[in-house]
Amino acid sequence: MEMMEGGVMEKLEDMSSVYDFDPITGNIPATKVEITVSCRNLLDKDTFSKSDPLCVLYTQGIETKQWREFGRTEVIDNTLNPDFVRKYILDYFFEEKQNLRFDLYDVDSKSPDLSKHPTEFNDFLGQMVCTLGEIVGSPASRLEKPLGGIPGKKCGTIILSAEELSNCRDSATMQFCANKLDKKDFFGKSDPFMVFYRSNEDGTFTICHKTEVVKNTLNPVWQPFTIPVRALCNGDYDRTIKVEVYDWDRDGSHDFIGDFTTSYRELARGQSQFNVYEVINTKKKLKKKKYVNSGTVTLLSFSVESEFTFLDYIKGGTQINFTVAIDFTASNGNPSQSTSLHYMNPYQLNAYAMALKAVGEIIQDYDSDKMFPALGFGAKLPPDGRVSHEFPLNGNMENPYCNGIEGILEAYHRSLRTVQLYGPTNFAPVVNHVARYAAAVQDGSQYFVLLIITDGVISDMAQTKEAIVNGAKLPMSIIIVGVGQAEFDAMVELDGDDIRVSSRGKLAERDIVQFVPFRDYMDRTGNHVLSMARLAKDVLAEIPDQFISYMKSRGIKPNPAPPPYTPPGHTHHHTQI
Repeated sequence: MEMMEGGVMEKLEDMSSVYDFDPITGNIPATKVEITVSCRNLLDKDTFSKSDPLCVLYTQGIETKQWREFGRTEVIDNTLNPDFVRKYILDYFFEEKQNLRFDLYDVDSKSPDLSKHPTEFNDFLGQMVCTLGEIVGSPASRLEKPLGGIPGKKCGTIILSAEELSNCRDSATMQFCANKLDKKDFFGKSDPFMVFYRSNEDGTFTICHKTEVVKNTLNPVWQPFTIPVRALCNGDYDRTIKVEVYDWDRDGSHDFIGDFTTSYRELARGQSQFNVYEVINTKKKLKKKKYVNSGTVTLLSFSVESEFTFLDYIKGGTQINFTVAIDFTASNGNPSQSTSLHYMNPYQLNAYAMALKAVGEIIQDYDSDKMFPALGFGAKLPPDGRVSHEFPLNGNMENPYCNGIEGILEAYHRSLRTVQLYGPTNFAPVVNHVARYAAAVQDGSQYFVLLIITDGVISDMAQTKEAIVNGAKLPMSIIIVGVGQAEFDAMVELDGDDIRVSSRGKLAERDIVQFVPFRDYMDRTGNHVLSMARLAKDVLAEIPDQFISYMKSRGIKPNPAPPPYTPPGHTHHHTQI
């Protein structure tokens, strides 16, 4: 361990970035989705010819709810059935509600400058508002909706189709070795490892991979590793990739050996004379006249393969079925009192209703029939007062389905008026309820998400763990939102992020539970919209990966998407560009 060069502070600076990196959460840039816009039967505003349409897309800030212009298509002259060539490329997040607004204008050729205000010189032809999830979640990721916004007029329809950009889905596998690295330890040789960084637009670097440490050698051969191409270069093949080589030290004060830069395009050439890199230590180079390098690193192999993504399955028709289960135990407090977690406040939603709405409004975009089973547990039911741990909120044993998120909220309020809060708090029955449905369709056509909202005091921990271990083999995920002020230790244990859940010595094969305490999201200002968006984001963020881990483990490939749709009565040789 050489301490002579550069002193302790420099080493600490060198190290700060290497410490904090967690390879699992290492930030991968967003999935990019390309939106194509067509319209049919637009209003005709021009006297002598047909309209000359243009489409402007606005996105909405999560916090401010302000609409901001995102971009616009080209203008197509003289058509009421435009197929716009210019596309919108948006970042897609499953866990966020991304509102979009499409406005159509007829561009008047006399208009001096369209770039200022689309509205000043141009006729408004209508608009449509939807979420990005709605487009992606539609059959074949193709959404057709009427244009509105002009009272008393039929404005025609808009057709949006979403396509995931292809460089998002490649994973590269590569292996490196090094030769004659500098010796950094007084006793024995160095213990080298490498850290990879991708460069960002602003010239900063983001860590994206760390190799294992190879002990006591100046000529290490590292294990092959696989990394999403997005993580390595965000899809830009010529972007700089910086690689730093360190000598590992037990106390964490790893010594910097040197670094080199490359790019995805260079690496993709595979093993060749171009992929042998000199490791340079700039400080050493400046000090020592005869300095050549601190060793070399050689790429031994490189291959790339396409991974299936969450959107491939959604586009191929996989449906996400959403079930909600609500805790009706007495520990919640009497619903008619304002201290109760189930208080039926005429003026605002209680925590149960808020959590349900926040998560449900996002998931519903991926479920075509919008019919959701809603269950309660831990209550005495009329007429005979028997305790139930899986009763339908709508009171219909044969058909527990509610129509949309509003339907669930209505059924929830109905139950509060008819059942008696009781106990104990058993989760296993509702988990097993959803597992029975999931067990019946394991071909990848459906995936089940169970949202449990609870005050967190659980009575059947052993049975619930067993139900989760069994559920981990099935196409399902469980979200638990804890409301109220209880200690949620048991819920954190079920979450399984730190220690995978086990039952009778069997580990769950996947992590399928995500827990969040509602109170962490109640901001003091009372801005519920923002806090609920954050809550939904955190509980839903893990679902795409849990979904993929199931499909992968079962070797299920997505169905091919149905062929692209050509609107009727519209053959391509008529299209004016």
